[in-house]
Amino acid sequence: MLGAGKLERVIDPVLLRNDPEAVKRSQRARGNDEAVVDEALAADASRRAALGEFETLRAEQNEFGKRVKAASKDEKPALIQQAQQLAASVKAADARAKAAEAEFDAISLRIENLVIDGVPAGGEENFVTLREVGEQPTFDFAPRDHLELGEMLGAIDMERGAKVSGARFYFLRGVGARLELALMNMALDRALQHGFTPLITPTLVKPEIMQGTGFLGEHADEVYHLPAQDLYLTGTSEVALAGYHSDEIIDVSASPIRYAGWSTCYRSEAGSHGKDTRGILRVHQFNKLEMFVYADPAEAEAEHDRLVGWQEEILQALGLHYRVIDVAAGDLGSSAARKFDIEAWVPTQDAYRELTSTSNCTTYQSRRLSTRYRTESGKTAAVATLNGTLATTRWIVAILETHQQADGSVIVPEALRPYLGGLDVLTPIAGV
Repeated sequence: MLGAGKLERVIDPVLLRNDPEAVKRSQRARGNDEAVVDEALAADASRRAALGEFETLRAEQNEFGKRVKAASKDEKPALIQQAQQLAASVKAADARAKAAEAEFDAISLRIENLVIDGVPAGGEENFVTLREVGEQPTFDFAPRDHLELGEMLGAIDMERGAKVSGARFYFLRGVGARLELALMNMALDRALQHGFTPLITPTLVKPEIMQGTGFLGEHADEVYHLPAQDLYLTGTSEVALAGYHSDEIIDVSASPIRYAGWSTCYRSEAGSHGKDTRGILRVHQFNKLEMFVYADPAEAEAEHDRLVGWQEEILQALGLHYRVIDVAAGDLGSSAARKFDIEAWVPTQDAYRELTSTSNCTTYQSRRLSTRYRTESGKTAAVATLNGTLATTRWIVAILETHQQADGSVIVPEALRPYLGGLDVLTPIAGV
């Protein structure tokens, strides 16, 4: 159903008034300023007072209008003059109410999504490892990194990427291009098996959509902006998929609505200079298949676990060693209430590196984008949104390094072979 109109405040005012300490706990867990909660409470009180004044004057105006209509010819001129004065008062009160609403909205936008109980407090280093899966690869030779392997295979060309577009751009060529398409198609087939509807999404979105998903907060400098058109390049199809049902009432009564968004993604990587600059681990442009779900809020945590399970199925099929971590509150980003990352082992770095990130955004995005569903009572309420990576360019890093052989060849995981025309080994190209 289109045209549902604005849903609710970006934070539930009832929750804010009834349990401000819960909001403050979330702010503290994230390492954010909890004073903004008191500012929001004061702004909410001013908003309600201004709205009450406006509604009282408007009711008085309506009653006075009836009196004017019933007045005699002699009485009307004086009453009309009073009505005009009352109308001016109503207009002024309406302006004050709107200003108070805008002030509350501006303050509440600074409050990030409330973290779910049990999320670890702290920053990036305070995650909790939930499980490690698979065997860590070992070699009886000195392993090569993914870029050296990619160059030997004629699969990755960073030099020409930089020549054409600058640092952190690249070409995937030959078997490298085929490998990425194989990954994406394998993941898409898995998504279809689990009831996802595939979408190829726009990669340019309006400011209100980018703002609604929570990407124009403290990390706005990581987003590419086209000022002449006032459009933003998306760093994930999550943004477009979150906007897909904005200003709508949707039906999630039978089951969650699941989309798989295939898109090119763009990230400026602001503040990451000097980090992971070798190869294709941290780049400005990549492809990704993103799961995005609209669900009844009561089902959101169970759906979150399902998304992680589907990611693990693919990583296990690819023969990768990985761990699942519960991300700490201070590293969640503004929209996530809980986030599970899956990190694969990268042998030459002797470290785990993130391959997927899966977030339960509860009702944070849907409140901002006016997306709701009907409850059993028939009333409308904010729907929950969730997202998670199902395949992306970065996975090539772990696949090449994990399955490499001493001569620089790479064994293709069996699950990928049907998507590569049955190819079972990637072989170095002489003279590349």
